Amino acid sequence: MAVLKIVTESENEEFLRKKSREVTEITPRITTLIDDMVETMRAANGCGLAAVQVGVLRRIVVIETEEGLFEFINPVITRKSGTQEGAEGCLSLPGKWGKTKRPQCVTVEALDINGNKIEVTGFDLLAKAMCHEIDHLDGILYTDKVIKMLEADEVE
Repeated sequence: MAVLKIVTESENEEFLRKKSREVTEITPRITTLIDDMVETMRAANGCGLAAVQVGVLRRIVVIETEEGLFEFINPVITRKSGTQEGAEGCLSLPGKWGKTKRPQCVTVEALDINGNKIEVTGFDLLAKAMCHEIDHLDGILYTDKVIKMLEADEVE
């Protein structure tokens, strides 16, 4: 496994704004990418990472919260409910934080690393992370949805 370079907004916002393509076959190259994304996310102390953030335009995200590690291929949000507001940051926008409004509960359908169809329902941080990372796959950054940018002393 390897720690990959994270694409930042300041160096290549245009790339981060591109729409990612579906994964049509889970190859050893894809599974290695997923393993490397997990290692990269952990090394950067993040809770989520989309493939576009490491320079690969494929619909893959990894998320790790207290609920565990989730590896989603071709994720689709199928249900949303409730609302939550809170601080949000991004590994591609280092040092920036904003207050966003996201669903409180989100259900995602995807393929896992073995190609099995999975459905995951997440609440609170997991719901926020699923929305944030899936947005990345469509070229959307959290700053597009921010209610208010936050100063460092305002971040919880």
